[in-house]
Amino acid sequence: MAPIKNISRRGFIKGIGLASGGLVLASSAYSFSNFGSKEEDILEFNPNLFVQLNSNGSLILVASRSEMGQGVRTSLTSVIADEMEADWDKVIVKQATGDAKYGNQNTDGSRSVRTLFETMRKMGATVKAVLITAAAKSWKVPESECIAKNHFIIHSSGKKIGFGDLVEIAKEISIPENVILKDPKDFKFIGKKLPSIDVENLSNGSAVFGLDKRVPNMKFAAIKRCSVAFGTVKSVDKTEALKINGVLDVVEVPMLIKAFGPLGGVAVIATNTWAAFKGRDALKIEWNYSKNTSYNSETFMDSITANVHKPGKVEKSIGNIDNAFKKANKTHEATYKLPHLAHAPMEVPNAVVSVKGDICEVWAPIQSPQAARREVANFLETDQSNVTINVTFLGGGFGRKAKPDFIVEATAVSKAINGPVQVVWSREDDIQHSYYHTVSSQFLKGAIDKNGKVTGWLHRFALPTIGSTFTPGRDLPQPWEARSATDVPYDIPNLQIEAGKADAHVRIGWLRSVINIPHGFAINVFADELAHEAGKDPLEFRLNLIGKDRIQETKDAYKYDTSKLKHVLKTAAKNAGYDKQLPEGHAIGLAVHYSFYSHVAAAIEVSVTNGKLTIHKISVVIDCGTAINRDTITAQMEGAAIFGMSLAYYGKITAKDGAIEQSNFHNYQVLRMPNAPKIQVEIVNSNDKPTGVGEPGVPVIAPAIINAIFKATGKRYRTLPLSDHGLV
Repeated sequence: MAPIKNISRRGFIKGIGLASGGLVLASSAYSFSNFGSKEEDILEFNPNLFVQLNSNGSLILVASRSEMGQGVRTSLTSVIADEMEADWDKVIVKQATGDAKYGNQNTDGSRSVRTLFETMRKMGATVKAVLITAAAKSWKVPESECIAKNHFIIHSSGKKIGFGDLVEIAKEISIPENVILKDPKDFKFIGKKLPSIDVENLSNGSAVFGLDKRVPNMKFAAIKRCSVAFGTVKSVDKTEALKINGVLDVVEVPMLIKAFGPLGGVAVIATNTWAAFKGRDALKIEWNYSKNTSYNSETFMDSITANVHKPGKVEKSIGNIDNAFKKANKTHEATYKLPHLAHAPMEVPNAVVSVKGDICEVWAPIQSPQAARREVANFLETDQSNVTINVTFLGGGFGRKAKPDFIVEATAVSKAINGPVQVVWSREDDIQHSYYHTVSSQFLKGAIDKNGKVTGWLHRFALPTIGSTFTPGRDLPQPWEARSATDVPYDIPNLQIEAGKADAHVRIGWLRSVINIPHGFAINVFADELAHEAGKDPLEFRLNLIGKDRIQETKDAYKYDTSKLKHVLKTAAKNAGYDKQLPEGHAIGLAVHYSFYSHVAAAIEVSVTNGKLTIHKISVVIDCGTAINRDTITAQMEGAAIFGMSLAYYGKITAKDGAIEQSNFHNYQVLRMPNAPKIQVEIVNSNDKPTGVGEPGVPVIAPAIINAIFKATGKRYRTLPLSDHGLV
């Protein structure tokens, strides 16, 4: 972590949207070697965390991460406020624009809190220390006689002074090299339930989402894209489109073959969104279809399944898997197949862009504002300093809005019409032109000895890699895509993980919990199958499979702890009533997984009546280290349960002749309210470093449902969604 510096009197603060006059401290979650007194040195120092205390007592935090309902603005703000003994009602958040000076702004990977927590704590403690020094100097008393409490510095005599009244003195105080952090038992915000700092704006409608943004003289646009990925325009007849009332113009959008380049197509410019959509429907376009017209989901699944039934690239090998199978008392094997998935956030991709010569300003719901800035600058062939990315609230993201292709295409339209424009995707656009979660096939084979102990574990998987989006033609997974398979937590003497080849025919991207969805599914269901083959109770079997308590070696900075894995599993089972008598026809299935450095387990109670599935209760337990905001964590785990249920019930994207067959929520359904079960969340008390929350709740849901169905009916399902099997 870089040092914390007082930059109150520097012109630099204007560039971060802060007014002069307050006490402004800056630091970074990343280490830099030098910090000088010149403006250029400050930029080299590259602080990404800013705190401003004003003379009226208001406390402003510049939020570098995007808010999409995960509560990151509240969580990070509360850490500073807690350490500095601030009044929560005086906290204000300013959203940062996309700029390298804020450090890593990518709001994905469940990383915001875990990467910024320690720095935020030190920032708050430093502000408090400076204010105590300022008060002691003002009163001419020892600092040891002063404490901070609820936005005041209080002297042992009982006199007190407000934080805001100390700002001018505090500006001249040197920043202490070392500060004392709170004992966790003294936290008043951290680890508690805090309402969102944005709840008032969100509830009264004043919060500005991307779709809400309006600028003077703004036009509206909708884009017709080729139904087959990377197809291009051959010819366009815009005659009928221009007859639509409100339609102003029709322009072509170029396709850029790069990770975040637009797919291209034809844009209809209009005075309102509805006219733009109607005009788009009236276009007559001939397309040059790409080679991806050969893409058909069924035949593709057959091909990658064939690849997992033969040896692949070895990702990890322990012991001798062939000998384990030869010596086994029993072997068992299974193949699991999962389809493409789409994010389908409630707010579709959209962007407002105004291009004026080399200057471009953007307003958009974006998870990766710096990537957007870079891609827009590259498209316009201008310097990034000429591009401003304003981050609005996001109406859901799930990883889709980490890809700024929709911003680049809006930039192309704005440049073409020489004015501001809002490009809005329809739901059909969103589902048929996404960055899809990868389709996968996985083959697992286990060896069981005469005592029911697993002595061998072979796991082969094939899936189009996210790497293909960045390196066209790549057909093997990146190392991190193999990790949730190679880091299997089971204590098995002979283990081998292999990857098979799979080509990509659509854009592949990350979706909430990413590769942990297929790997978590296969590993958890197969473990349940092995328990059945061994004649063991699934809970007892899984605990024995995990084995003795140990810190499991991984390639990550955080090591996962099998004792935590067992604890969340046992707790989830207990909370679900695993050992209690259930109503007739009911059963509880289990799953446990480690991802994003968190340990999560689910125990799900289901029943199947007349061939139809009902989920009655989901019990989830998470060990995410220090729990910053229990209200947010609970909401994230509840949301993950619903998200996971949606994927298990309905999640399926298919292609025929290269075109995506699903188009809206009638054939790419999400869970409806009547199907929502009771969801119980327990957060393990811990003082360890905080870990991920937004994503790790998803991977355990589908396998726990499958395992419960088997326990209730004796039928095992190895493919999703369950709607394909008539269960929902």
